[in-house]
This record gives sequence, structure tokens and C-alpha cells, in this order.
Amino acid sequence: MNNDSSPIPNNARARLTRKSIEVPRDRLRSTRETTDSPRSGSTVEVNTNAKRPRSRNVEYQAIKGTLHERLIDEMNEQDILARPDEELEGFVNEFVSDVLENEEWPLNESERRRLAEDLIEETLGTGPLSALMGDPAITDIMVNRFDEVYVERFGQLETTDIRFRDEDHLIRIIQRIASRVGRRIDTSSPMVDARLPDGSRINATLPPVTIDGPTLSIRRFGRRRLTRSDLIRLGMFTPQMQRFFELIVIYRKNVIVSGGTGSGKSTLLGALAEAIPDNERIITIEDAAELLLQQRHVVRMETRAANLEGKGRITQRDLVVNALRMRPDRILMGEVRSGEALDMLQAMNTGHDGSLTTIHANTPRDAFSRLETMVMMAGTELPSRAIREQAVSALDYIIQVRRYEDGVRRVERVAEVVGMEQTTPQLQDIYTFRQTGRDGRGIVGTHQATGVVPRIAEELGDRGIDIPKQELFGATFATSTPLGEASS
Repeated sequence: MNNDSSPIPNNARARLTRKSIEVPRDRLRSTRETTDSPRSGSTVEVNTNAKRPRSRNVEYQAIKGTLHERLIDEMNEQDILARPDEELEGFVNEFVSDVLENEEWPLNESERRRLAEDLIEETLGTGPLSALMGDPAITDIMVNRFDEVYVERFGQLETTDIRFRDEDHLIRIIQRIASRVGRRIDTSSPMVDARLPDGSRINATLPPVTIDGPTLSIRRFGRRRLTRSDLIRLGMFTPQMQRFFELIVIYRKNVIVSGGTGSGKSTLLGALAEAIPDNERIITIEDAAELLLQQRHVVRMETRAANLEGKGRITQRDLVVNALRMRPDRILMGEVRSGEALDMLQAMNTGHDGSLTTIHANTPRDAFSRLETMVMMAGTELPSRAIREQAVSALDYIIQVRRYEDGVRRVERVAEVVGMEQTTPQLQDIYTFRQTGRDGRGIVGTHQATGVVPRIAEELGDRGIDIPKQELFGATFATSTPLGEASS
């Protein structure tokens, strides 16, 4: 595509108005009356049945769909789809203005005003999903088919009345989203995983990968980053636990946040990183950049997928190796997934203390097993015992998070890595969450200190730093989360 910044040709406007719109008559309502057009003296069909808003909406959607196809054809003809959004928005506005001026449509004034906004969203944004993208309570949008759209709101799946016109309409929206973030999806490359400018992550597939038609999944992120105080209010952990987290981050302990999909791992990782001193150099490494840190000295790195020729791929392992040459004080990895686990453990063991990362696992012990498997994926011939010893030497704490049945994301366990017994890593719980009952859909429970005093308390005591051991590690703290705030 032509990416120059020259003005959009004016002669395009004239060609737009010479094309007449063909509205599918079988989709318009049969109950109509004929009236004289105030502009041309010709007759136009006007809707008179105000008691059938659904049919009126079908008529509007039919007109918008046909006009959108005309608009896309014109933009392709002018080769301007790669222009900046401001230019494209101006083109769409002039397109709509020209057609409204020169063609008679069965639309009222409010629908005419709405048409320009909808076409801009269809052309530049997420089309019918724009209303969902604007809802701060929605954390996930899942399009299973063009006529089947679900959302997750407050931790619960809900169906919606959002529909695409057909599969082609959904495919056009998917391709538009992908193209705006520099990715491509078609039959030769039927999958895409990318990050939107607002930080949301998208995953899309086309047939034959998905048998029943194209799919689209959007993992949304809030308009602002959730802070430690937000997470305390939402019941993820207690103020006492926050003080402990601050200690282990400030005094450079290596921490893994473990949990399932959608359990809040990345959110908690960002909250933990708040305690990193502002004078330290932080390198973040992610598949899709999500972490938003308030520190000044932050370098963000992101992986890159291979192009259509299978070249140009940059993996997390490549980024970890490169980050070690960038004089980092802290390395924050969004998630370890493969062979980069070996490089991360080696970095933790060779002077890069205070590193933070996340991992998919159901328990802290499962996290060790997954780490071992991923180290083996690096292609090394290390025996299992050597891998476990390296992991035990590198890691200090594992924080297990879980999304409970009521949709609330909570820290389920905080475990300290204390050593090896023969070939088994030894863990001891510092905090646990204990469920005590139900309150309707909500779960009632408490975060409890187990009474175990972690080694960092003794280490800080030896350095003359006194911490309130009884207050932090010897009491039970109740937590209460208002249902509905958990995913806001």
C-alpha cells in the first residue's frame, strides 16, 4: 500500500456521488407509504410503522452494510487504507456527507447523524463490538460465530445481542483490526495474536482452523492500571500481605506469580512492581506488552512473530539474552512459556536478584514442575535434579493467585522456597486463603497468616532492620469483597 502522506484526491468525492446505493429490498419492511421528495420531486419509500423498532433496525443495518462495502471499495481503489486515522476519518465524513447530500434514503435525521459515526467505527475500529469495548465492566469479549457473541462481566459469562451481518462482515473487522497493528490474517495465515493500542490482547482465527467460522477473542484491560490499594479494596490480598510483598520486592527477592488463565497474574505482577525503587533500571519482556509501570527508568521489550516467509521472529529467549547486556537492575518477564525459563533462572542465579515473572500453574508445586519442563524445552541435556536445584537456588517466593467461582481474584497462597529434600523442592506457606462459606453467589473467607516467619525477617533483623513479625505473620485477617467490584 501507498503510505505517503499526500492529500486524498478530491476527484474521489465526485466518483462517490455518481454511485447509487442498492438496498436489499427483501430486508426492508413491506409496510410503507410513498411521499414526494423535497429535494428532487421523485418518490421515496418511507417507513410508517413505528411499533416495529427491530424491523427499522434491520433496514438501517442493510443500508449501512451496503454503504460500508461501497466505502471500502472506494478506499481500496484510492489505496488509502494505510493512511493515518485522521485522514481516513476525514475521508469517511466527506463520503457520508456527499451521499446524504445527493441520494435519498429512508432514514431520519438521527439515523443520518448516527450513520457517519457507525461507518467511522466500522472502518477504523471494532465495528459492532465498539459498544462492548467501551464498557469498563467487561474484561473479555468472545466471538464464537458472526451471530454468537459472549462477554465476561464481573467474572461471569454472559450472552449479548451483538451480531455481525455475516461471516464476511466479521472477517473484514478481524482483518481491519489486524492490519492496524501491523499483522495479517487470511486463508494462508489463518491465526493472529496481537496487542491493540489500548493494551488489550486479541486472538483471531479463520477457517479451516475453526470449523464453524471465524472467531475473535479480546482480553481487555482497564483504562487505568489497578494499584495495590485497588487490589486490597477488591479483596485480592490484605494490607498486611501488601507490606510483606513490599519487603520481598524492595529487598530483591526473586518472585514468581503463579495461576490459571484470567486469574490476575499480570495485574498482581504490576502491583508488585510498584515497590521497585525509582532509581533502578527495569527491563520488561512480554509477548504482548501489558505492564504499565510508574517508574521513570523502564525499557519495554516485546516479542515479534515471524513474517509470511517465516523470518524475522524474535522470541522471549532472544529478549532475555539481550536484556542481560543492557545493564538491568530488574528484569520483569510477563510470562515464562518455553525455553526462556532456563535463561531467566540463570539470570536470577547470577546477580540479577529481584526479578519478577509469571507462570501458568495450579499450585506452587506445579509451578516447579512446569519450570522443569520448560527448561528441558531449551534443548539442554541437564538432569532433572540439576534443574530443580537451579530453580530452588533461584526462586525465593511463589505467589499463587486464583479466580474463584464468584469472579473475585484472590491470592490463594504465598509460599516460600526453603530448599531441597533429596529430589523434592521444599515449600512452606506464609499466607493462605481459607473459604468459610457462601453469601449468595459470593464467597466468604479470610486470608490467614500461617504463623511461619519467613527467612527474610531474620535476614533483615541481622541487618538491623526491625519488622513487626507478630503483626505480619502471626494473625488472621478477614477480607470482604463486594461482589461486582472484583473485575472493575
